[in-house]
Amino acid sequence: MTVNLPPDIAAGALAATEAAAIASYRGIGRGDEKAADQLAVDAMRTGLNAIAMKGRVVIGEGERDEAPMLYIGEEVGTGEGAEFDIALDPLEGTTLTAKAMPNALAVLAIAPKGGLLYAPDTYMDKIAVGPGLPQGVVDIDRSPAENVIALAKAKGVEPQEIGVCVLDRPRHSGIIESLRSVGARVHLITDGDVAGVIYTTDPETGIDLYLGQGGAPEGVLAAAALKCVGGQFQGRLVFRNEDEKARARRIGITDLGRTYQLDELVSTDVVFSATGVTNGALVAGVKATSKGFVTETLVLDSAAKTARVVRTQHLG
Repeated sequence: MTVNLPPDIAAGALAATEAAAIASYRGIGRGDEKAADQLAVDAMRTGLNAIAMKGRVVIGEGERDEAPMLYIGEEVGTGEGAEFDIALDPLEGTTLTAKAMPNALAVLAIAPKGGLLYAPDTYMDKIAVGPGLPQGVVDIDRSPAENVIALAKAKGVEPQEIGVCVLDRPRHSGIIESLRSVGARVHLITDGDVAGVIYTTDPETGIDLYLGQGGAPEGVLAAAALKCVGGQFQGRLVFRNEDEKARARRIGITDLGRTYQLDELVSTDVVFSATGVTNGALVAGVKATSKGFVTETLVLDSAAKTARVVRTQHLG
């Protein structure tokens, strides 16, 4: 569904992720993940509460009893204007920030009410490719090797030319083995699977496919980015115990084995904003200057069909 979001929504999203990134700067290399995350959360909440909207967090830092900061269901904004769904990760890459490693981001997506899947804080199996490919070229139910072969055929290259981004986790050993069995180049990342999905949209990254299991909230955020620039995404929730299944049922998910397509995760137009905290392949990290800070942000708008990298000098 096409809905033109007011310009102040995109501007507000940009300001909120910039504020979270600048706040997180104080935690870079300090070794304290929780402190860095808290800095980002506090700044992003302040930014969101300055936007003229009735916002509700549908993708946040967990449920209220487990995550008292920007929790799922929390209301944000001034309380005036239209209703919006909010998906956020104030600091995607808490470990990356604490260890001063690349690719930490402050991430936010805003869509009209009902536009974002109200996803539980569980894991999700994911597969994603960038734009310009036949619909259904990859499928979450195929083996990693089969997906590489199909993608290579669609691109007119050999499987050895396909780059695949995978989180470096023991649970992905079988995926990595399958990928390498057909000669694919496997790009392992330590954290940050929102960025990993977005890499598939940029040929310069050398990544054609994202594959693996990560957080469901990050899956919705990544789908929001793909909604803006094109691409394909499939996700399936993964439940480790009965408590997680009950959590899903409480928010209205009854088909626990359902495979979600991109337009089911993000069903309306959306604004996506990601500000670099540490330097990365998508955007540069926060830089301190004699005048203040410099930030770099990727701002995507599906309705306006725009993708901008915004470099801002914050004075004072």
